[in-house]
Amino acid sequence: MTAQLIDGEAVAATIHGEIKAEVGQLKAEHGVTPGLATVLVGEDPASQAYVRSKQKQCGEVGIRSFGHDLPESASQEEVERVVADLNANPDVHGILVQLPLPKHLDEERVLRAIGLDKDVDGFHPINIGRLAMKGRKPLFVPCTPAGCIELLDRYDIPIEGKEAVVLGRSNIVGLPVSMLLLHRNATLTICHSRTQDLPGTCRRADVLIAAVGRPGMVKGDWVKPGAAVIDVGINRVWVDNPADREWTCTATGECFLAHRKDESEKGGRRKMGVYCKTHDKVYLKDQAPADTEGCEMIDLYRQYELVGDVDFDEVKEVAGYLTPVPGGVGPMTIIMLLRNTLTSARRTAGLVE
Repeated sequence: MTAQLIDGEAVAATIHGEIKAEVGQLKAEHGVTPGLATVLVGEDPASQAYVRSKQKQCGEVGIRSFGHDLPESASQEEVERVVADLNANPDVHGILVQLPLPKHLDEERVLRAIGLDKDVDGFHPINIGRLAMKGRKPLFVPCTPAGCIELLDRYDIPIEGKEAVVLGRSNIVGLPVSMLLLHRNATLTICHSRTQDLPGTCRRADVLIAAVGRPGMVKGDWVKPGAAVIDVGINRVWVDNPADREWTCTATGECFLAHRKDESEKGGRRKMGVYCKTHDKVYLKDQAPADTEGCEMIDLYRQYELVGDVDFDEVKEVAGYLTPVPGGVGPMTIIMLLRNTLTSARRTAGLVE
């Protein structure tokens, strides 16, 4: 038996079309245009890429995008002032503060400052509290956990009465997805680093959700034959390249593996350093001195691939359903954020309680 792959990209594309149609209808019939504000503090490249992707997809479905970029040095008061202004702006229906924040900022205080009715990321303490209580309904559900459940639903994988195991107990995924499974009447087990007989516990699951951040941790013999396996993990693993060699940074003496960029290479690449051909010197990517401007510089890269928490090749031979990495849960996160923003705008128009 080979598992049926759960195609997160296809599901996200379908929901993308649904959101676009509903946004158009909301504008035409009620004069309301959904608006999503992003707050980015600092210049972390990954965070910048995530925010750009969110803004791009907003534009594709007709949601207005409000971007607020603050310097790394922004104070707690400055960040909270931006959030307060967005809370007061009627054109903004959702506020997303991109995490992680710089270490000098109190992340919990910033998230708590977001108005409950604009918490489209779903992490306000009241929304999480409602999610954890029987018979209560949060205004918004965290996006990645919501995406996991949506994938199960779109593939008609039953949850009610089934045994569900969640591997990982993070505030971002593990705990909220566990609460969602309980709301859907699954029999739930949450696993963590202190769980005894971890493989045996996972093997009981009809629905197994892996969100622990350890590449390839879940092996084929951890999985019940026919189970649905949702792999939330996104881990970078270095790929050995025959062109890799050891370089030594002239400025720090630090050694690193890398090779000169080859445009024909497939997959991910991370810039590790630069080689100044003019002066025959090597620098880590952030150590090149200013006087190298105008010199012939050659970028030095190392290849990586993205893998999940599940050993894909082993588990696909046992499971009934399996999400790939990439292309499984990943595409669902932003699309669920857009859906939460649409829900907030519909609530403004009196169409949602």
